[in-house]
Amino acid sequence: MERLDQQGIERPREEAIDDATRERMAEIRSKAQADLARLEILHRDRLRGAEDPVAAAKAEEEYLIDRRRIEERRDGEIEKLRRA
Repeated sequence: MERLDQQGIERPREEAIDDATRERMAEIRSKAQADLARLEILHRDRLRGAEDPVAAAKAEEEYLIDRRRIEERRDGEIEKLRRA
């Protein structure tokens, strides 16, 4: 944070967020992390069972889409809390 001040960069507004909001943000992050871990496990299982390279590529593409969806939902919910 001191480097940010020295470089004239505005600090993040975390100090303006109350404890209840921080706890909710932590819950959102934790749930997203659990969803991502579950998704990763399922993805690995699918790849192990996929002998066809086309099927493996499709599974990889679906995994990336699902991962992006979870991350975007997490980021959107946290942003809503920050704006509130």
